[in-house]
Amino acid sequence: MTRAPAVDYTATSLRPDWHALPLALRENLTVALGSEIVDAGPSVRSGFTGGFAAPLLLADGRRVFAKASDNTLHSYRAYQREAKVVPQLPPAIRVPAILATAHAVAESGRSGVTAPASSAGGHGRWFAVVSEWVDGRMPGNPWTAVDFAAVTAACEGIAVVMEPSPLEGLRSFLADLEEGGSPLRTPGRILAGEVPLPAGLQPWVPKVLPEVTGLLELAQEAFAGETATHSDLRPDNLLIDGDGTCWTVDWNWLALGPRWMDWVGLLPVAQHHGIDTAAAIRSSPLTADVPADHLDCFIAAVAAYMMTRADEPPPFGCTPALREHQRFYAWTFLEWLAVRREWLR
Repeated sequence: MTRAPAVDYTATSLRPDWHALPLALRENLTVALGSEIVDAGPSVRSGFTGGFAAPLLLADGRRVFAKASDNTLHSYRAYQREAKVVPQLPPAIRVPAILATAHAVAESGRSGVTAPASSAGGHGRWFAVVSEWVDGRMPGNPWTAVDFAAVTAACEGIAVVMEPSPLEGLRSFLADLEEGGSPLRTPGRILAGEVPLPAGLQPWVPKVLPEVTGLLELAQEAFAGETATHSDLRPDNLLIDGDGTCWTVDWNWLALGPRWMDWVGLLPVAQHHGIDTAAAIRSSPLTADVPADHLDCFIAAVAAYMMTRADEPPPFGCTPALREHQRFYAWTFLEWLAVRREWLR
């Protein structure tokens, strides 16, 4: 392959529609919202899971955004985490406000609806979270200079109010990364012949794996920090509204790390789309004084994470597009490092 894998981030999920949710959950949401739900739009197609996610129109005229999942999917815990975290975020962060939550137990034979494939016939525990509706669009498809500037401003503003962390009990990004077998070991394991190199990467990747492995030795030093980071900031977790303001969503994987981490994680794909990230790094207060090796260590860590299990079937409840995303990110992050560090000269 001579070109980066193509991923359409507007069509990566497989989600149920409104009427596939158990009746008990829909009724409990009506009570929680204090208004009848008169219409539901189609589920969004971004993301990589099977959780419900769609706009709802209420009888009182409000338009809201609802997400729901049963307890067989990891989105069940993620949505609960989001409902807990968002109200604790500083007001300066533009994030859709949480309006209501609802729980339900849908027993087999009682819901009277066709349940999504993940829900074992419609019985089990369900959770839904409803947030304010933001009329916005996903940036980065492809990245433009205007959208990149809006997202950069948002990331700089978030860093100001999230350092030190206003939330208690967060683990470090490195601790989260190393739990259950660290993906930081993946490049070294490939070099040692313990695992294969994932398919679909650049032909020169084997040559640079020693350099990638060396960069990862800086992880403890590079990832130190007391900033509460989003830790999963991708274009499909961003919205640009009609005024050009950037909103952030899906705050369920927070971790402590350096204040620049979320923004730097957006740079390789932005560069792939023609953004001058070298100039951005020099001009942003997030990175102007950060050692280049620290930034590169983080990019190497993301590349290593994306190479891990990239050729395996996706986890239960995730779509095949997850693995396509991993290949694309591994490709672009390694490409960014190769340019920055002149590995291919």
